[in-house]
This record gives sequence, structure tokens and C-alpha cells, in this order.
Amino acid sequence: MNFVQPIRDPVLIKQIEQFLKNNNERNYILFLLGIYTGLRISDILSLKVKDLKEKNYLIINEKKTRKKKNNTRTIELNPILKRGLKKFLIDKSSDDYVIKSRVGNNKPITRERAYMILREVANEFDIDSLACHSMRKTLGFHLYQQTKDVVLVQKLLNHENPSYTLRYIGVEQDLVNSKLGGFKY
Repeated sequence: MNFVQPIRDPVLIKQIEQFLKNNNERNYILFLLGIYTGLRISDILSLKVKDLKEKNYLIINEKKTRKKKNNTRTIELNPILKRGLKKFLIDKSSDDYVIKSRVGNNKPITRERAYMILREVANEFDIDSLACHSMRKTLGFHLYQQTKDVVLVQKLLNHENPSYTLRYIGVEQDLVNSKLGGFKY
């Protein structure tokens, strides 16, 4: 597994939000969906307007976890995300994809295009390890930092065990790095 990192700096998150909002509203919404729902990019790209318009909750069957017994999740929509969606979805048809491609007739952008969007952000802000999973990891990292509840984050990300979750969101590596920094013989 290629380990990209979460965005650890809240100021940088807000700067990225503003940059995307100023440059491309669709890409801004893509980013908000990623950092405020914790969904995988495949699940974000499958969302249609009817799934989100004028809703307080998103009910989704996650693609990757379909083999698991309970893969339906209900996610409360963050107020910042709801505000962005309200403005963005106002003139969209209910069967339109939320993150709609300009190519083809009502198709979502590809995973590759989503990755390219985030790489453009990475280049703009000089970030080394930013990719689609970074948005999901960002939510997990900051939720863990605020709550210190690894089981909560594990459930949100639908992981099998807490140790994987800590490694996934980069907390385990941060702890190792902080201990190594003060290590002496």
C-alpha cells in the first residue's frame, strides 16, 4: 500500500479550500466531500445530486466494503459541506453526478482526474504526498487529534482494527518520529 499522508495543518486545509473555491467550484466540492465525509474517492465520484441536495445526512453503500455484512453508512453532513453543497447543487438535476465530468453526458470525473486535481493542489502548495486518500486520512487524523478515540475513527473509516487505523492516519509514524527526535545514546 502506498502511504500518502493526511494534511496535518488546519491552516493549510483552509488555504486549499479557498484556493479551490476561487478556481473551480466542482473541485472545491470534491475536496469538501473528501475531508468532511471520509469517503473513498470511488464512493464520492458515485454520488448523485439526489443523494445530497437539501439533505442533512448521506446514506451510502460503500463500494469497497460490499462484501462485509453491514456496508450501509449514514453520515451527518458537516455545516461547511452543507453550505457549499447548497450553493453548488441549486441548479443541478437530481440525476446528475455531483462531481460531473465535462466530457460525456452526465458522467463523473475519473479517479485519475481526481488524482490530477489533487496533484495540482499539491504543486500549488508544495506538498509532497497528496493524493485521493489524503482527504480521507485528513478527516481521520484530525478527528483522532480532537477526540483521541481511535475506535471512533476506526468505525468512521470502516477499518478492521485500531492499530491499522493509527498507521493509516499517520499517528503511529508521528509518535515514532517524535520519540526518535529526542533519542540519545
